[in-house]
Amino acid sequence: MSSISRKQQTQKRHRRLRRHLSGTSERPRLAVFRSNNHIYAQVIDDAAQSTLCSASTVDKELRSTTATGGTCDASVAVGQLVAKRALAKGISQVVFDRGGNLYHGRVKALADAAREAGLQF
Repeated sequence: MSSISRKQQTQKRHRRLRRHLSGTSERPRLAVFRSNNHIYAQVIDDAAQSTLCSASTVDKELRSTTATGGTCDASVAVGQLVAKRALAKGISQVVFDRGGNLYHGRVKALADAAREAGLQF
């Protein structure tokens, strides 16, 4: 039995991923954070240490349209919204940061929706 909690395992995977991933002004990082009830996505320029745009199931735009934030349908809506906001700021290429989560389920749904909405990664 593992003495490390699930959250600590996720954080360990995320630190391992971040050794090789960083966002630049030309190609910022699309970071995903997944909790039990919500999902959050931010487009981050690590060189300038600034968040360029973000979207989540807590946003006023999405809170009215989605019943709960912990579903794949909500993740698709967040992916489309973050892509729309990034494209409005002139960002078309990003580096995907899954945040230590496995690439399936809600994280994959968000990524696929962002790709379909026009982001390249």
